Amino acid sequence: MKESTLTREKLLEQRRELMASLKYASFIQTAVLPGQKYMENTLKKFFVFHMPRDIVSGDFYYCVRKEDYIVVAAGDCTGHGVPGALMSIMGISFLNEILSIRGPIRSSRILNLLRERVMKALHQRGYELENKDAMDMSLCVFHPKTKELQYSGANNPLFHVRNKVLTEIKADKMPVGVDAIEESSFTNHTMQLKPGDIVYLFSDGFPDQFGGPENKKFKYGPFRELIIDIADRSMEEQKKELERVITAWKGDVFQVDDILVFGIQFI
Repeated sequence: MKESTLTREKLLEQRRELMASLKYASFIQTAVLPGQKYMENTLKKFFVFHMPRDIVSGDFYYCVRKEDYIVVAAGDCTGHGVPGALMSIMGISFLNEILSIRGPIRSSRILNLLRERVMKALHQRGYELENKDAMDMSLCVFHPKTKELQYSGANNPLFHVRNKVLTEIKADKMPVGVDAIEESSFTNHTMQLKPGDIVYLFSDGFPDQFGGPENKKFKYGPFRELIIDIADRSMEEQKKELERVITAWKGDVFQVDDILVFGIQFI
């Protein structure tokens, strides 16, 4: 009995140490994400709905002002928990490095350079049995003076809502990583924004979450309808409604992945 009690206490102590380490890792991850005050000073209106599956997350959001441009992104790294979090920190660091280098600020160029760095860091050369870790991403570059928005996507699309009409800009079907199709360049989409337009960047966590009466995925169709329904509300109300809907949908079902939705009204 005494030995059993000691074993139990040892396991509890190991669990406490693990939880303390995870909480500190979460603190580090939060520190590399853009701060609330910085984002408020950079973006006109926005919300970030970020619901990690574990204490740390493989999903991340990004926001930086570079010269006359604003660069924003939503990333979804392979896995979740600690492995995903390490990938996300690497992704943020590489984005910062890329934007510190002189050169044209184009969304496709940023994703191309990010892919090069990810593949080099993970020693990916396209061999069949090598590490296939990667990240999906939607990345935008906005020019406040011209009102032009650039978008490039690695598997993750962009939703653009104007007057309750949603337009989906398709992503390239390749990740930021070794699975890229012959390392093709990412597509550089451009559009002119008007006052009141909102763009949504997101991971696949929301539409892929199981729940509801039949324990099925939420899916992209209902997710699009939800975005259309909430688009005319305030940013804070949109965030609250997303949380309410996915929490009700999920119920007692285990959360299968990290969830991220980043809504932005640039003008």
